[in-house]
Amino acid sequence: MKKITALIGSAQKKATYEAVREFERNLKSHTEIELEYVFLADYQIEFCRGCKLCFNQGEKFCPLHDDRDLIIDKLIHSDGVIFATPNYAFHVSASMKNLLDRTAFFLHRPYFFGKAFTSIVTQGIYGGNSIIKYLKNMGENLGYSTSKGCVLKTLEPVTKDVQKKNSLKIKKAAARFNKVLMRQTAPSPSFFRLMMFRMSRSSMKEMLNDEYYDYQYYRKNGWFESDYYYEVSLNPIKKMMGRIFDYIGHRMAGMN
Repeated sequence: MKKITALIGSAQKKATYEAVREFERNLKSHTEIELEYVFLADYQIEFCRGCKLCFNQGEKFCPLHDDRDLIIDKLIHSDGVIFATPNYAFHVSASMKNLLDRTAFFLHRPYFFGKAFTSIVTQGIYGGNSIIKYLKNMGENLGYSTSKGCVLKTLEPVTKDVQKKNSLKIKKAAARFNKVLMRQTAPSPSFFRLMMFRMSRSSMKEMLNDEYYDYQYYRKNGWFESDYYYEVSLNPIKKMMGRIFDYIGHRMAGMN
């Protein structure tokens, strides 16, 4: 059985919540799952102070002692996650953005490899596609294997025709997510992801030292020597490009 966590960035148990419930029903038609609903409004998560202690010394040194780690623990023990949010001012809801801010250290030290990620956005008129792209990019930066999410029109009153289109989008999104969820092997990184990893680690080797937790983390995981974050077979072209990205990262860091 696969464990799924749905992070819901709406304080109302209405359209966004109902969309996740329908997604769950569709996903269960593919595989056996256990899905936990996490309403961010029910958790105390204070605003990030920008002290950078989580970057430089490690997340345990964060001066804010709230429910952040409760949610992180749920994500760590899940096989997949769903980020579900209404479209608020052309972005995710404040509670979801705040959680992403408070866990930004994972962008420096990606963790969730081998886990599936997707997103659901509910909205009135437009703007949701850019939010889906943003969340997909965030998921990849966190280490997840991502599948394309869905944008649903939920402006009341929702007509039967719109509801039918929404249901079809949810059905397709659930099938895409299940495909990623059941993947047995780690995917080969795209050229962009390979570039981000190799240039970042080269810059880190040049600019940081063992006093910084990011540096310690990379060294402990062998990322200063590896082809990528996890063991993967790169084709000859990607191996060559990886060396080029290492060189560019080294040169860029040396210019600072």
